[in-house]
Amino acid sequence: MDRGTNALQRFVAEQRQLLDLERQAEIAAAEQSLHTRSDAELVARGDTLLRLEVVDLEPGFGGRVHAVLRPSREPSFPAHRLGPGDLIAVRGSRDEAPITTAVVVRVRAEQLTIALDDEDAELPPLVRLDRVASDVTYRRLHQALGGLLADRKGAEAKLLQVLFGEREPERDDRATIADHAWFDPGLDASQRDAVDNALRAAHVALIHGPPGTGKTTAVVELIRQAVARGERVLACAPSNIAVDNLAERLARAGVRIVRLGHPARVMEAVVEHSLAAQVDRAPEQKLLRDVRRELDTSLRQLHRAKSRADRFAARDQVRQLRREQRQLEQAVTRGIVDGAEVVLATLVGAADGLLAETRFDRLVVDEAAQALEAACWIPLQRADRVVLAGDHCQLPPTIHSAEASRRGLARTLFERLAEAPNAAATTRMLTVQYRMHEAIMAFSAERFYAGRLQADASVREHLLTDLRAVNTTEWTSQPLCFVDTAGTGFEETHGDDEGSKANPGEAELVAKIVDDLLAAGVAPGEVAVVTPYNAQVQLLRRRLEHQPELEIGSVDGLQGREKEAVIVSLVRSNDRGEVGFLAEMRRLNVAMTRARRHLTVIGDSATLASHRDLLQLVEHLQTHGSYRSAFELS
Repeated sequence: MDRGTNALQRFVAEQRQLLDLERQAEIAAAEQSLHTRSDAELVARGDTLLRLEVVDLEPGFGGRVHAVLRPSREPSFPAHRLGPGDLIAVRGSRDEAPITTAVVVRVRAEQLTIALDDEDAELPPLVRLDRVASDVTYRRLHQALGGLLADRKGAEAKLLQVLFGEREPERDDRATIADHAWFDPGLDASQRDAVDNALRAAHVALIHGPPGTGKTTAVVELIRQAVARGERVLACAPSNIAVDNLAERLARAGVRIVRLGHPARVMEAVVEHSLAAQVDRAPEQKLLRDVRRELDTSLRQLHRAKSRADRFAARDQVRQLRREQRQLEQAVTRGIVDGAEVVLATLVGAADGLLAETRFDRLVVDEAAQALEAACWIPLQRADRVVLAGDHCQLPPTIHSAEASRRGLARTLFERLAEAPNAAATTRMLTVQYRMHEAIMAFSAERFYAGRLQADASVREHLLTDLRAVNTTEWTSQPLCFVDTAGTGFEETHGDDEGSKANPGEAELVAKIVDDLLAAGVAPGEVAVVTPYNAQVQLLRRRLEHQPELEIGSVDGLQGREKEAVIVSLVRSNDRGEVGFLAEMRRLNVAMTRARRHLTVIGDSATLASHRDLLQLVEHLQTHGSYRSAFELS
């Protein structure tokens, strides 16, 4: 046990060190951007909004103050990247320290609402907003790691020992798969096996879900089965969108859920299941409405107060009303959380004080292969059994610090357990995919999933020409195409973003192929353009701005998504054979598996051939896809 304790202490110390490196890298990047770029550049990047007028203050959930802002000189905001849930610094001017930080609540063309972190902050008539990195996440990650060193007994101690390889995982084989009454009769054999294995696991189970295999479908079935057994479940994921997708599916299935988290970070489809919305519907709401009405009046008085005495009196009244509001809300929220069958939150959001004294029968973490291990340890302290669902053959967590990534911060708990000696006992892979034509799937199936992945009959041979109103052309009749730019002179360039790359020649090819697909009748909303480089994303958005429904984004942004047709622009083309992070094959696995009926890959075969794995990809595309030289399209 001493050996295990020492190993755990080393693990915690190393993880904390790596988190500090990551935090420093994130802060440095934000500071460098703020101090080396002009206001015009920051606005153009979409990270800053200038000269915003504070038009109103209003009460929000939990006593938070909402500030309503609008442009002071224009009828609407310029194009920007600020959205609900983003953390921002509120300043009077560029050179001032932030007055407060805030979270974006609502965004409209002419109005933006933010929730202030400092409820007593006095905002000047005009403010600026700058996107910033939050330190709350890092504090919670450190705390979670510290919790690993606490004394544990019984089931808690066993789980910790299993997750660090000091104890073999145990199973409960009292129920067999034949005993289950499946809620979803359409589950395939691999999904049923994965759910059954997870239900039997006394400590930990992994559901390995390659692209398109219905991982979330299996996770929803697992949770419904657990609830039917009388279990209370904590369901988490690293991102708000992943949590909301799970919440939407569970709510549709009739599970009694509550979604924790800032209301601004919850997507519209599940807002009614958020804690804030359920508090609004509570019988005690009449009392809360009365308090909020008084608070709203007091906030307006505070905003309009002219003298120091008036401001002091108004602020004292606001504080008293906030205390009353919080006490009422706490009583209501506790009842709602305790009455839910499933509580949902992001991994970091599971540190919510509402869950501090709550134990769950089971923890389920979706998209676990995209989560920092330290983040998983936040909810892991709330349950004795855990099921991790994800795919370590797709993208790992985004890491800003190259050193932290190299030293292991990007290695997730899911990946560690999936590659452990006893992985066969804990892990089940889903083997039937329901998204891609088999030709689109083939490379990934062989390269990442040992050839075990099969296309369901419903998608195995489907093409764009099977869609209503789509005509048969050289693009729509082929599932897989490779456009080779070798020898064309379409070389990469440096983009506006430091270190990023663009390729104007490839961008023109993308535009031509998109136009051909749309002319054949493919709906713009069913086409996506994917590229690994942000500079190419920006170039493509400018080139194709006349098609607003067309989705153009990075590989990271499209993970977990799908479109009928996808065009991948690989960008790299140089006489040095440099491929950059194209060498991270998991990135290409994501890029190539977003397409349902058609995939076109554009790249320079001569440059790609300098890397062994990329050479295999080129050979596969040339052999199994429709090969076209860029010369014939230029």
